[in-house]
Amino acid sequence: MKPCKIAGRTVGPSFPAYIIAEIGLAHDGSLGIAHSYIDALAATGVDAIKFQVHIAEAESSTSEVFRVPFSYEDATRFDYWKRTSFDMDHWKGIAAHCAEAGVTFLATPFSPEAVDLLEELEAPAFKIGSGDLLNRSILDRVLATGKPVLLSTGMASWEEIENAVTLCQNAGSPVVLFQCTSEYPVAPENVGLNVISEMRERFGAPAGLSDHSGDTLVALAAMAQGADIIEAHAVFDKRMFGPDAKASLTIDDFSAIVSARDTLFAMRTPVDKDATSRRLAHMRSLFGRSVCVTADLPAGTKIKAEHLTLKKPSGGIPPEQLHKLVGRTLVRDIRAIDLLSWQDLEEK
Repeated sequence: MKPCKIAGRTVGPSFPAYIIAEIGLAHDGSLGIAHSYIDALAATGVDAIKFQVHIAEAESSTSEVFRVPFSYEDATRFDYWKRTSFDMDHWKGIAAHCAEAGVTFLATPFSPEAVDLLEELEAPAFKIGSGDLLNRSILDRVLATGKPVLLSTGMASWEEIENAVTLCQNAGSPVVLFQCTSEYPVAPENVGLNVISEMRERFGAPAGLSDHSGDTLVALAAMAQGADIIEAHAVFDKRMFGPDAKASLTIDDFSAIVSARDTLFAMRTPVDKDATSRRLAHMRSLFGRSVCVTADLPAGTKIKAEHLTLKKPSGGIPPEQLHKLVGRTLVRDIRAIDLLSWQDLEEK
């Protein structure tokens, strides 16, 4: 397994999951809202905040229809990309704000021109959406940078994934893979957590989940199973305007995921039961048992099986010696609330 570094942070099995909050186009073209998202998400402790760079003329045509017919003001997706895009000065301000807030700025380019824009912004890595997994016009431009490539696989077959990974590895670019299902929101039975470990094994690269479920349980389950990286869409409120709102996580959801991340990573530490037993030896005295009598008995009583029971703590006659006491005679009075000892018994 070859780990990958994104802006100095290592992504791989020996590290807590790298968490990306995708704003995407949740800003709906408002620069102010975009910056508000940066402040809110940076405060949750995510590693990176990701945007999408759509340049309408380079990516789309007026024939492109909506995946979800949500817009009250855009006749086509071309119009939507056009209305929600930012110019270079805006993008520079967004990237600078991320740096000031202590989070890594990432973005998905949807055209070669968008790759060039992100290169000018010195983005440390490139996310490739599953629709462009084998789009050589974008991939070749990305691979020429030598920077890490984060590949989403939502609509891809194993053969297509292998072809894309091979392109990246032959170019010497580090690769991170995302299991993803291109449904918004995706049903639990279609999340495909099993694919994460299979991708890691097949390609020797870090792997994780790009989630569209809108449910924190999915990210938590993925991290518990060892996902190296988690990405999900972010939204202030799931009732907001936009095609991805219902499949997104709220700011509070991201806080919960980040809070759980280190704990889930710690729980993956291998445990040696023998070493644990030695370390917890002191607990045996608290939870262990010793032989006692069931009722107050006078000296001279010949012990029967029904006279004997086990009570806490350990430290007296151990339970495994109980059978040796039947038939022995008490040399002193014994109370039921005291531990029985060998000195209480007549010598054989």
